[in-house]
Amino acid sequence: MVPVLMRLCGGTWYFLNRTRAGLVLRAVGEDHDAAHALGYPVVAIRYAAILFGGAMAGLGGAYMSLVKTPQWAEGMTAGWGWIALALIVFATWRPTRLWLGAYLFGAILVLQLRIQGTGVPVSASYFLTMTPYLATIVVLVVISWDRVAVRRNAPASIGKVFKPSM
Repeated sequence: MVPVLMRLCGGTWYFLNRTRAGLVLRAVGEDHDAAHALGYPVVAIRYAAILFGGAMAGLGGAYMSLVKTPQWAEGMTAGWGWIALALIVFATWRPTRLWLGAYLFGAILVLQLRIQGTGVPVSASYFLTMTPYLATIVVLVVISWDRVAVRRNAPASIGKVFKPSM
């Protein structure tokens, strides 16, 4: 499953940075009024991007319920969505930083599981279980010191409503 996810990540990067359609998508994200003035269907492009993001989230959910935990259980995500949002903020909309950040958070999770496997006392087990969440808080605090970097790389039209002028 991991090689498939790496290929999807690489394919998405290639699409966004090396194809005309990726350039149009980035243009819509940067300035939807200018993209509309050039004749691009801004609303359709935004819906297509949302559909792709939803499909990727669905693949993540399928991985979570079929591979990571081979059964459905109440609360199986255990707050991992917040870690994913923190990862996006950490990456500041750069795919390479996103990839490195995902490996960083994954390494913290694996380290926590390995240390628990060595037979540490029960009270230390609770502390080790919360280490990924503590790392998330630390990363968000460090990133928030440089707010300019977070805003500099974000698409300019993010969160803005598009109203086409006829």
